[in-house]
Formats: sequence, C-alpha cells, structure tokens
Amino acid sequence: MTNLWLYIFIIIVIIILVSIFIIYNSFIKLNNKVKEAFSTMDVYLKKRWDLIPNIVETVKGYANHESKTLKEIVDLRSNVYDKMSSDEKIKTNEQLSIGVNNIMALAESYPDLKASENFINLSNQLSKVEDDIANSRKYYNGTVRIYNNKVEMFPSNIIAKLFGYKSKSMFEANANERENVKVEFNEE
Repeated sequence: MTNLWLYIFIIIVIIILVSIFIIYNSFIKLNNKVKEAFSTMDVYLKKRWDLIPNIVETVKGYANHESKTLKEIVDLRSNVYDKMSSDEKIKTNEQLSIGVNNIMALAESYPDLKASENFINLSNQLSKVEDDIANSRKYYNGTVRIYNNKVEMFPSNIIAKLFGYKSKSMFEANANERENVKVEFNEE
C-alpha cells in the first residue's frame, strides 16, 4: 500500500514538473513573439523618426513664425532613438504623432507649402509609414494581449511570478487620435 502512495506521489510530482516546463516554454515563445512584433513596428517608427527632420526643414522654409510647433518636434527628436527602451520609444512616438499631426495641420495654412513638390513627396512617404505603423501596431498589440493574458491568468500567473514575467505595455492611441475628425466643406 505504501508503494502505491509513493507511485501516486511520484506521478503527481512528474505531472506538476511537466506542466511547469510547458508553461515556462510557452512564456518564452510568447515573449519572443512580442519582441518580434515590437521589432517590426520599431522599423516603421524609425523610418518615421528619420523622415521627420526633412518635413520640419521643409515646413520651416514656409512657416518661420510657427517655431513653437517645430521646436517641440525637434526637441522630441533630439533623443537618441537606438538608446531608448521599448517603453520610451512607445511614449516618445505617441508624442511625436501629436507633433506630426500639428505640422500637417500647420501645412493647411500655407498653400505654397501644400503645393511644394518636396512637401508632397514627404507627406506621401509619411502617410505610407503611418499606415505601416498602424498595421504593425495592431500586430504588436495582439501579441501583447496574448502574452498579458498568459501572465495574468491562472495557473500560468503562478509560473509568471516565479520566473519574473510581467505584463507589457500596449501601444495605445493618444488623445488626439481618439478624437473625431472634424470635416468642414467650404460653400461657394
């Protein structure tokens, strides 16, 4: 009878150990997917990061008295992108999105700027990069959601705490992106 209890105990310990290994390996897999998703998004964020100085310089030529808006963007861009953490990149790019929207709104006030071939080209490039960022943000947020579910749900949350896995930040829309776009038609 004691041998039966010993076998049952050994089987239970083996089942628990196998479960821990499986859950731990799934954390590694999900964590790597989150890293991959961020790297994909990071490529597009870096493209936008590099494109912004060209847009700022183009706008400067037409809008000298709008220096406050331009200075805010230049100040954001003064950080070294490659040395930022993932969370810093997300926060800085959220602020940069606001600045880019302000520049594009500023361009509306300058018909010569809007007609400039250089500005049109840069605007088209920026529009493409923004689309790429939006798509990669969806993928990143989807992988983070799956990862966070695993970190927060029982019983995997126990393993997450044991091995130091924590929830990750989503790349969320800023307040300006949440607002409705105001469309006005000029009556002639």
